[in-house]
Amino acid sequence: MARYTGPKCRICRREGGKLFLKGDRCYTDKCAFERRAYAPGDHGKARKKPSDYALQLREKQKVRKMYGILEGQFRRYFEEAERRKGITGTNLLMLLETRIDNVAYKLGFANSRSQARQMVRHGLFSLNGRRVNVPSIQMKSGDVLEVRDRTKKNLVITEALEVVARRGVPAWLEIDAPAFKGSVKALPTREDITFPMTEQLIVELYSK
Repeated sequence: MARYTGPKCRICRREGGKLFLKGDRCYTDKCAFERRAYAPGDHGKARKKPSDYALQLREKQKVRKMYGILEGQFRRYFEEAERRKGITGTNLLMLLETRIDNVAYKLGFANSRSQARQMVRHGLFSLNGRRVNVPSIQMKSGDVLEVRDRTKKNLVITEALEVVARRGVPAWLEIDAPAFKGSVKALPTREDITFPMTEQLIVELYSK
């Protein structure tokens, strides 16, 4: 099986930072990375000076795993980012941020990106009034994402909305929690992505 199905906290420890793969748990003292902030395995605590290639690879793996994307698809995103005008690294992050599963997560309809992806696949959302089930759909400015009527009583979604009400949504999104819908006010900029990422390392890796 191509997709990783093991412990998610192990991924965060391997990549050396929180990737927020387990939703609200990542914000508590139960977070495995908070308790063991070193790589898994017998030699996880060993201090090694990484090479330039290792730094580039780990950055690419960190971003890829955070968004839950396989290698082939991630490379296609990079190629699309190269074709677009502007800075390739920034274009790449914008493409990843505007995926419909990521938008659903950021709006608070799910506790994690993987949960949001599963919800999209099961057809729990409508985009601009039409049912969708493809997690990789790119959302545009003005698009409206809404929880379908038959799903609005879903306890998972209700609890997720309570969590995002405390943390808030990014400035480029707008949420109408009582109506179970949100919209893209404008496409995100690099400043809107607060998670620490060095996208230039990914560009250097793929440019070899």
